[in-house]
Amino acid sequence: MKIADVRTVVVGNPWKNWIYVVVETDEGLIGVGEATGGSETQPRVAAVEEIKHLIIGMDPRNVHEIFHKLYLTAFIKVTPAMAGIEMACWDILGKSLGVPVHTLLGGKVRENVRVYANGWYSGERTPDGFAEKASAVVAKGYTALKFDPFGDAHMQMSRRETAEAKALIGAVRDAVGDEVDILIEAHDRFSTYAAIEIGNWLKDYDVTWFETPVLSTDVSALVEVARRIPVRMIAGERMHAIHEFGEFLSHNVTDVINPEPLGVGGIWRSLQIAGIAEAHHAEIALHNAESPFKTMVALHIDAVTPNVFIQECFDDFLEPWVSDVLTGFLRVEDGHLTMPTAPGIGVTLNEEAAKKHPYGKSNFLRMFRPGWEKRGTANEE
Repeated sequence: MKIADVRTVVVGNPWKNWIYVVVETDEGLIGVGEATGGSETQPRVAAVEEIKHLIIGMDPRNVHEIFHKLYLTAFIKVTPAMAGIEMACWDILGKSLGVPVHTLLGGKVRENVRVYANGWYSGERTPDGFAEKASAVVAKGYTALKFDPFGDAHMQMSRRETAEAKALIGAVRDAVGDEVDILIEAHDRFSTYAAIEIGNWLKDYDVTWFETPVLSTDVSALVEVARRIPVRMIAGERMHAIHEFGEFLSHNVTDVINPEPLGVGGIWRSLQIAGIAEAHHAEIALHNAESPFKTMVALHIDAVTPNVFIQECFDDFLEPWVSDVLTGFLRVEDGHLTMPTAPGIGVTLNEEAAKKHPYGKSNFLRMFRPGWEKRGTANEE
């Protein structure tokens, strides 16, 4: 079996264009991966086109050989294009053997994984609005939810902004009760001083974690914040190299990291990072803010990883047409996702349906613009 072609399919999801990498073989078997990237849609599509000639003619079942060739070609770094190709090759390998990818990785250590809801709070940024939506999330069976209450703040927060954020968090805590985990996202936005100040008052709301309060590639700033706040701080989604996770974890300031499979190079590298976390008595909570395809990829990683804390999931809060474009992805039940059983990744991409939802130049979040939480036309100029 040899790779005959590599191409991309872009699906115009309103708040993030989804990029799928399709690897075709000379035997008719097709694998799919994902390389989604916010405002980097066209560059990532071009990146796939630029490297595909390097692997055409290779056996897609030799996943590590293909990845290592691309890794060296990129001067010893990982890229989302490489990750998308790697995922597609695992998909082909699983399909060729008639087994799910997690079987190829050694088999399951769990039947399901607890998930936390994200993407649920689109709409008006008011305490009543957030409380109503949070209650609806819990009514679906979720026992954990995450949100960014900080509006368009950057670096610092005014007294007014602080009061607004506290009101939102308090309203959500009152709405969901004491038994539900609240996870606070900061999107790398604050100075070290501001992050420490916020992290200290977050204790009043019994939050489970404070995510990426400072630039999450600045390990010294992360460590400083983590040591000076009374709540768990997590980071990892912007780290790419394996040694970055090792350096961060070596300071023993957190017991959870959130690597992004697209950022670290795909499935196998995610497992290597989970191993590094386990060596530091820490767990992983894979970052997952792309399509339901990526959720399924995360499940194959979670399936074989003993040290999983929780899994991020947007899939209950997507456009209604998504199930026409992607079939086979699993739905959250009672706040959990079960492990896939279909061969390969387990998702089918309907390219005819995808054509109905083309690329849009404004399909990305502008995090520091008022109204970004609405995840829709508020992002257009």
